[in-house]
Amino acid sequence: MHAAAFIQDLAVIMLVAGMVTILFHRMKQPVVLGYILAGLILGPHTPPFSLVHDNHTIEILAELGIVFLMFSLGLEFSLRKLRAVGATAVVAASVEIIVMVWLGYEIGSHFGWKPMDSIFLGAMLAISSTTIIVKALDELNMKHERFAQMIFGVLIVEDILGIGIIALLSGIAATGHVSTMDAAITISNLTLFMVVALVLGIIFVPKLLEYVASFKRDEMLLITILGLCFGFCLLVMKLDYSIALGAFMIGAIMAESRRIRAIERLIMPIRDMFSAIFFVAIGLMLDPAIIIEHAKPVMVVIVAIIFGKIFACTLGTMAAGNDGRTSLRVGMGLSQIGEFSFIIASLGLTLGVTSSFLYPIAVAASVITTLTTPYLIKAADPLSNKLARNLPGKISQFFRLYRNWLDSNSHAPDSDGAILAGIYRKLLLQVFVNLCMVSALCLGAVWLANDYLVSRPSPMRDIMWQQALIWGTSLLLAAPFLIAAFRKLQSLGLLLADHSTQGMTGSDCSRVQRFIAKTVNVLAIVSMTLLVLTLSHKIMPALDVRVVALLIIAGLVSLLWRWFVMLHYRMQITLIETLTQDKEEH
Repeated sequence: MHAAAFIQDLAVIMLVAGMVTILFHRMKQPVVLGYILAGLILGPHTPPFSLVHDNHTIEILAELGIVFLMFSLGLEFSLRKLRAVGATAVVAASVEIIVMVWLGYEIGSHFGWKPMDSIFLGAMLAISSTTIIVKALDELNMKHERFAQMIFGVLIVEDILGIGIIALLSGIAATGHVSTMDAAITISNLTLFMVVALVLGIIFVPKLLEYVASFKRDEMLLITILGLCFGFCLLVMKLDYSIALGAFMIGAIMAESRRIRAIERLIMPIRDMFSAIFFVAIGLMLDPAIIIEHAKPVMVVIVAIIFGKIFACTLGTMAAGNDGRTSLRVGMGLSQIGEFSFIIASLGLTLGVTSSFLYPIAVAASVITTLTTPYLIKAADPLSNKLARNLPGKISQFFRLYRNWLDSNSHAPDSDGAILAGIYRKLLLQVFVNLCMVSALCLGAVWLANDYLVSRPSPMRDIMWQQALIWGTSLLLAAPFLIAAFRKLQSLGLLLADHSTQGMTGSDCSRVQRFIAKTVNVLAIVSMTLLVLTLSHKIMPALDVRVVALLIIAGLVSLLWRWFVMLHYRMQITLIETLTQDKEEH
């Protein structure tokens, strides 16, 4: 009977959603709104009765919708795209998120809502809707214009920052308050996880997908993709992060595969089905009575979204050196909220930290701002022309001088200082990535010894020797990354020594160079030692056992030094080749 009821609910959802979306397509409106309207028609809050009986099962399917939505967003993301979007996207997205989070919190405080509601409202207002914007620009035939490419860049940065916001909100919900230290720890752990997952994922996952795709069986490739997606989501959930983070991350990793076009083609029908159920489930939860009851907050939120995002995104885009017309078009194109806001609202309800009225307010605001998006994009040019005519001369002159100053800096020929700064950045980035890998191995060893093996039967009854074995093994596994980090810091020391003694000659120059190089080497060794000891101190054995373990590890490292260097070199080459390879068209 349960199966029959589920099939009935699924049939009703798909039939009603199909009819409503056909109507919305004919009316040239986003189909997402059709899905939400279908859910409202089917839901328990619309007379005379609810046409869906098993809401729990539908909610589970809606969770799958979140997975496939975020997975698809990850597939559209790539590290090369992130590098290409430049300062405009980073500045505009950062300004927008800061302004909108503050604005949402102030709105919640003004209406007397509890702090958690205000925090979540600010987060909901911060992220624009990729789905709605892409659809609107496509229908207006503007996807290839310069301002549209800037919008896509802002959306990429927003997605990354949105994942961080979700992780941060989960931590805030767990502790019940906002702490600077807790926020710093959450962001640090998230950064560490993302760096390690991206590095290992980009090294291994594209190779696996390439191997499976070589059999030329779509079924095998699809099953492998789904297995990796759900497996990674499970891992992320075990680490107490959001399932949305896992789906986005594995999508971003697969985006670096040569088979990305085939992956998108295979996953698109599944994404469309489950994302439709997700948006219908949103409509099922939408209570018109609550929207009417909170009509004033809804209107305030809508006004804040439209004017707040136009102001913040326009200001951020202009701050990055773009002209007023382009900046205004970017701002007016981003003035709505969508799927990310629904995911954040669902997170608050799932964690039980937000009030029930917050979800329908977000949905109502999203519906209205979605409808206004195409009209705002079309109105950007007339409005910019009008503002240009009426803007005071001193303000116009200020922005013109500011743009000229940025242009003169950006088009200046590469000097030795700029080239040197680029080399410094590259070396420091490589050191950072290698130390992230070391940190992950140390923290993994602590978890394995204290949280996992302690509850398992072990032939090694002495816990001290068990911890010593795990500690020593983690150091041995970390050796290639420690060696690589030390070698990069050595290069940095030599470069710094040479740069610092320019203009000096004779023996003084040599002495200063040797002093700087040796100082950097000593600081590198001390810093890496402190890092390892700090992260793994919980499982470090007694002093005598530690000395024995270190002697064994030192002997193995000296014997395997060249092999470790070659292993890390091969990993680095694999990573670079994967990131720079061309994608297949089919």
